[in-house]
Amino acid sequence: MPDLPKKKVGIIACSGEELPEGTVTRVAALKVLEQLRPADTVTICLPLFLAGGEGDRAFARFYPTIAVDGCDKRCAARATEMYSGKPAASVVVSDLLTGDKLGPIEGSRTLNEAGRKAAEITAQRVAGLVDELLGRPAVRPAEAVVVEAAQVSEPEEEEEAVVATCECGSGIPVQKVAVNRRVVTLIALPAIFEQFHQAGKAPGDGTVHELLKVVKIYNPIPDGEEEAYREALSREYATFYEKQEVPA
Repeated sequence: MPDLPKKKVGIIACSGEELPEGTVTRVAALKVLEQLRPADTVTICLPLFLAGGEGDRAFARFYPTIAVDGCDKRCAARATEMYSGKPAASVVVSDLLTGDKLGPIEGSRTLNEAGRKAAEITAQRVAGLVDELLGRPAVRPAEAVVVEAAQVSEPEEEEEAVVATCECGSGIPVQKVAVNRRVVTLIALPAIFEQFHQAGKAPGDGTVHELLKVVKIYNPIPDGEEEAYREALSREYATFYEKQEVPA
């Protein structure tokens, strides 16, 4: 199998700025990404994801993804399921905070005190899900998270100005290939080509047959199109192989 990046958990937060809960999702996601689980998570940019960002969609197909939504419209979860597959876990801020007496959440860019506490509770919940998805024991019981979040002190002024940013880039290699006069994106193809080259597999019918088998592990190939994909892989691998063999 190709050498793909270390397993991480993707976090995709909704971008609903019409509700303060949407701001809560972005602030909570940023806290997980930068403070709570920076080595274990990567953000997936929802607008880019919807616009066809192949790297982000590829990550969501390969690795577990947590959708963090502000309300029951669940835009992030539905987008993930539509383009990459059902998310491994889902958090809805309005559901998560049911029963918590935080007061009204306000703020589109800078949250009020209730909003900051909501973001802390949400971040701790997401961090716990990251641990579960990576097969780790829970760091703290859920009760402790709620108590701690309720006691969050007033943040420093510069913390109030924090706005969730996009850290796009999943590390999953993709390559666009022409198949039957249309362009398709094949996940992991650069890594597969590199692996075959390092194994000393020269272009040819036998190699292309093996390539197709490996490519099918990571990419759906429509019925009746295997021959077209085989021809495309033969052409692309021959080009790749020739470039690697040219002396520096």
